[in-house]
Amino acid sequence: MIAVVDFGSQTAHLITRRIKENKVDVKIFTPQQALLEIKKINPSGIILSGGPSSVYEKGAPSIDSSIFALGIPVLGICYGMQLMSKALGGKVVAGEKEYGPAELQMSNVKSQISNKLPKQFIVWMSHGDRVISLPSGFKVVGRTESLPFAFVCDKKRNLFAVQFHPEVSHTQKGDQILSNFIKICGSKRQSHDIDVDSLKTGIRETVGENFVIGAVSGGVDSTVAGVLVAEAIGRKFLPVFVDNGLMREGTREHVERIFKQYKAKVIVVDAKEEALGKLKGVLDPEKKRKIIGKLYIDLFEREMKKFVDLGKDVKFLLQGTIYSDVIESKGSKHASNIKSHHNVGGLPKKMKLKLLEPLRYFYKDEVRSIGRKLNLPKEFVERQPFPGPGYAVRIRGEVTPKRLEQERIADKIILSELDKSKILDKVFISFPIMSGAFSTAVKGDARLYGEVVAVRIVTSGDVMTADWAKVPYEVLQKISSRIVNEVPDVSRVVYDITTKPPATMEWE
Repeated sequence: MIAVVDFGSQTAHLITRRIKENKVDVKIFTPQQALLEIKKINPSGIILSGGPSSVYEKGAPSIDSSIFALGIPVLGICYGMQLMSKALGGKVVAGEKEYGPAELQMSNVKSQISNKLPKQFIVWMSHGDRVISLPSGFKVVGRTESLPFAFVCDKKRNLFAVQFHPEVSHTQKGDQILSNFIKICGSKRQSHDIDVDSLKTGIRETVGENFVIGAVSGGVDSTVAGVLVAEAIGRKFLPVFVDNGLMREGTREHVERIFKQYKAKVIVVDAKEEALGKLKGVLDPEKKRKIIGKLYIDLFEREMKKFVDLGKDVKFLLQGTIYSDVIESKGSKHASNIKSHHNVGGLPKKMKLKLLEPLRYFYKDEVRSIGRKLNLPKEFVERQPFPGPGYAVRIRGEVTPKRLEQERIADKIILSELDKSKILDKVFISFPIMSGAFSTAVKGDARLYGEVVAVRIVTSGDVMTADWAKVPYEVLQKISSRIVNEVPDVSRVVYDITTKPPATMEWE
């Protein structure tokens, strides 16, 4: 077993997933419990995760330095590297912040940790601090242009550290680094395939004889979660689609078509006017999420009462929450709150319904895998993610009927042009943003002071990292020309080429 010590990293759970993909057992511990628990279970290896803190700050999470003298191989990642270095006599300082790709150049130091790694490859950075002096016994395995100590090791003590994130999909050869570490640990390997039948069994055991009302928004997550529950409990599942006017066209029909085969009639709640009314004058995206989250709960509790009046004992609310939602909404004690998802941090504290979240500890690509195991059609499984609050969080500033229509037209244009160019199935997500910025344009020899539309198209696997899609210029030109010509009162189009990190996937 590998022990992962979580210092609040956005990707701590992703580390455990990568270990499981190598068919090795893994368990997460907090820094406070780490030393005691590690002595109890005697793991074959220890991984120290990243985190948002600085090791030199008062109150920063730490661990007993005796952990490095247990004779167990240790891999420090980002904050974990800095913590290891400081604990063993190195020096860590605030440096220039670095987010996104960097080229790693390997040194001539030979170590098992560097087996099968090329001389140079791209790694993914997300840090503000850096090690400027290594502890005694450490050698440099790899460096980048700005970091002389990007990848280091002490072969004698089996201590290894990287400033980048090998667990994220955009780090080339990250899987190889983790696989090398596992081999150094001598960990016993066994199968860790997702067992859909056990997920269904868990749902039945949790629900018992109660009914479940399901929030099905038409996205991949809620669709897969809904189908799982429908297969697990049959007619006791009551799918509800809230038509808030903020979703892509055709979403209602998509939801009804999916659940028809499970003989589950989708209850459609028309909340278009109510949603727009509650969003009137609201500018802050966090407030939008919370408003929509509360509206959803109010609506579902209203529907619950109708079912109860019909003699159906509804106790649970199904949500398609996945792990990236949890992580960005402060998923652990030392983590930062990036944003409140409408179905995590956006929910009211007091609810009459208990939450049922069967996908809570899975990433997006794992959810798609579960969907394939459930024999869902490919076009549904590969459907682009769409935020629960819908277009509301893709419109910067107030959501008005006019801006909602502008967003809807621009969205159709992007999807259409990517589809015609056979690019749509190669990107993770694509959407326009009504930016709230205005600039001057000339249309028909007349001056127009119109809104700027930003376009975001990215590639990603696990949602925790993303790179901007290298869409051909001629496709971007078509998208730009159509938006400024077909969307009323738009002055220009800009293309977002920011990676995640530092940016989030959406624009809140």
